[in-house]
Amino acid sequence: MMNRINQLLADRGGVAMVEFAFMAPITLLLGLVGIEMANLATTHMRISQAAMHVADNASRIGDRDQLAAQRIFESDINDLFVGVDLQAGERLGLLENGRVIISSLERNAEGGQTIKWQRCMGLKEVSSAFGGQGTGATGTDFPGMGRSGQEVRAAAGQAVMFVEIVYDYQPVMENGLTEPYITPPEIRSTAAFTVRGSRDLTGVFQRSPAAPVAACNQYRAEP
Repeated sequence: MMNRINQLLADRGGVAMVEFAFMAPITLLLGLVGIEMANLATTHMRISQAAMHVADNASRIGDRDQLAAQRIFESDINDLFVGVDLQAGERLGLLENGRVIISSLERNAEGGQTIKWQRCMGLKEVSSAFGGQGTGATGTDFPGMGRSGQEVRAAAGQAVMFVEIVYDYQPVMENGLTEPYITPPEIRSTAAFTVRGSRDLTGVFQRSPAAPVAACNQYRAEP
């Protein structure tokens, strides 16, 4: 009897299986967290690139006329929103899970900074972090748009296209396995480009037939 007990105590045949049973869940969890963190970093980069893409395109759009300043139309702005949604891809779902805000930062009559017009699209209910259309219309108190102390400012007779994207991160692991370790964050990104060439700064125009206005008090996925 004692010999049998000693044999059982000396038997190491199942040690590897027991160790694997202990380590497999930890290894799996670390792998899932790694995948989620990689996807989060990639999403940050894609949102940043999307903001730059919109700001760059917004600084270029407008009717080109050798005899007059370029005019920007509501349909042009709607095309920007549709374009960035297509660029972001179906997996990201930019306009379904986020919001794109385009602001025209200009100078007011008193030399201060103002948001002359602002357009938004996306189902996420969020406003610009720097103010809505008409902010800074008078006076010089409005410092511009961007990080405090590093605000972007428009020069006299020019406009800056300032873009904000606010997006609710969509995790890869939708079953919530990684949520205790990675809480799905809200991703914010901004970009700004000075308008190329000479633009008519009196406002946004309409073609015939008129295009929908992507007003910032509305929430929709398409124009």
